[in-house]
Amino acid sequence: MNKLEQLKSMSIVVADTGDIEAIKLYQPRDCTTNPSLILKAAQLTGYSSLLSAARTGLTGGQSVDDVIDLLTVQIGAELTRIVPGDVSTEVDARLSFSKEAMLARARHLIALYEGQGVGRDRILIKLAATWEGIQAAQILEKEGIRCNLTLIFGLEQAIACAQAGVFLISPFVGRITDWYKKSTGIKDYPIDEDPGVQSVRKIYSHFKEQGYATVVMGASFRSAAQVEALAGCDRLTVSPQLLGELAADESVLERQLQPSEGKRTEAEVTEADYRWSLAENPMAGEKLNEGIRQFHQDTQKLRDLLAQVQA
Repeated sequence: MNKLEQLKSMSIVVADTGDIEAIKLYQPRDCTTNPSLILKAAQLTGYSSLLSAARTGLTGGQSVDDVIDLLTVQIGAELTRIVPGDVSTEVDARLSFSKEAMLARARHLIALYEGQGVGRDRILIKLAATWEGIQAAQILEKEGIRCNLTLIFGLEQAIACAQAGVFLISPFVGRITDWYKKSTGIKDYPIDEDPGVQSVRKIYSHFKEQGYATVVMGASFRSAAQVEALAGCDRLTVSPQLLGELAADESVLERQLQPSEGKRTEAEVTEADYRWSLAENPMAGEKLNEGIRQFHQDTQKLRDLLAQVQA
């Protein structure tokens, strides 16, 4: 077996893309999207009819936010017809510091999916792992709306999500490594010393030791070596480029993370604990806010693209 096939025997492989052809080629179980990926997907030939429909919506008087939500859901609905598992759809990053706004938008997205004939059992609502996002997710989970908390850069963030009963978290790898390379001047880390890899390994081990049911899905990879270093993680969301590299490699892939069962012994993470963890960890605080800004910027680019279509 090639390394991608071996990886699928250890972890659930998730495609980090909205590219239908790439998904058909690598056959992941799930796929994830975010504003950056929706922007790329919207420009693919396969989605040209959806862009035309978006133009009709704009000329018909719909707000650009409503049109973007519908376009995002239509792309997500297409993806549910290709993968057998979950599709993650992200709430507008501008809402990341308002619990009520995130709740309203998440419920709206689920209603749009149901209007497309896609049940909530196929969708994960992605929220930034701000304190407000975690509180919104706790409520949504109780309503049967499963959530994917993204932009996880620290253990305390992850624990707060697990204690809130969040279905899945996406701790990032590459963006953490990027920060440390820039901060320290170190150009390359040995894979076992890679700060991003170490962060996800720490979260995974801690969750298993504490018996948390929340799924850990490593994300934001810069190399196939980073993916391989997390073989055995619950889920791994990987770009088509890296999926291709893994598929082309026929060497042996060793499992790195082992499942285990433990029992929770730690105290509840309070809002003060959460906020202090981000203040104390400059990497986590900076990358969380930067990620929210970047997702917002790509949403704005999508607005601009729709404006071009309308013209």
